[in-house]
Amino acid sequence: MSYLPPADFVEKMVDAGEAKAFMSTRDTIIRAFMAGAILALSAAFAVTVTVNTGEPLLGAVLFPVGFCMLYLLGFDLLTGVFTLVPLALIDKRRGVTVGSMLRNWGLVFVGNFAGAFTVAVMMAIILTMGFAVDPSAVGEKLGEIGESRTLGYAEHGGAGMLTLFIRAVLCNWMVSTGVVAAMMSTSVSGKVIAMWMPIMLFFYMGFEHSIVNMFLFPSGLLLGGDFSLGDYLIWNEIPTVIGNLVGGLTFVGLTLYATHARTAPSRPRPDSHN
Repeated sequence: MSYLPPADFVEKMVDAGEAKAFMSTRDTIIRAFMAGAILALSAAFAVTVTVNTGEPLLGAVLFPVGFCMLYLLGFDLLTGVFTLVPLALIDKRRGVTVGSMLRNWGLVFVGNFAGAFTVAVMMAIILTMGFAVDPSAVGEKLGEIGESRTLGYAEHGGAGMLTLFIRAVLCNWMVSTGVVAAMMSTSVSGKVIAMWMPIMLFFYMGFEHSIVNMFLFPSGLLLGGDFSLGDYLIWNEIPTVIGNLVGGLTFVGLTLYATHARTAPSRPRPDSHN
């Protein structure tokens, strides 16, 4: 059977969250590192496609290749564990605590950042011939992205911060939908198709993804972008992480769990004799 009904894949979501809460430190870090690295490579690929073709839609259509690969390989993104691990806590799975949830989040954050930053350094070397020449057109674009999505928000103060936060909420609404959608199918093709659609949507719409940004912004700094590390952390990464948590847990994890795992009693049927 290639499709699982919602009640079944929601159970798989809770099971996955429980497994991640108890995963060893070594495995959690390795899986998070590889997820961050692969997603960073796909972001670099999408930016390259966009610059070389002048068509952002094509870059967005192709970007999900990295997400599909890392999911099928069993690697973990912070955006996914934000949605899944709390469900094991809410479901009162034995031994799952707030502490084990926060431990998982912290380790995945560190691993994702290390993986994304490693690829950022590698791409900076490629795009500058080992820092011997000025950045290529792709390198210049990465610098521009960093400026526009930090200083661009900062120029508008509170309104900019609100916009950043909402973009982050919407991002993980879509990304976590992709994570869950992969659980709907038992075939590789079904998983890929289900993941591809929401991931393509978030990338083209310019929503803010904390792990993609762990690549884009360090790359921008390495390639001469006119913004600072503080700009990146305050006017992008930290609000994006918070928004991603809210979006994934609120609009995907809790909604699916509430209506498919803890379904409310049905309304009484009218008497057939009346």
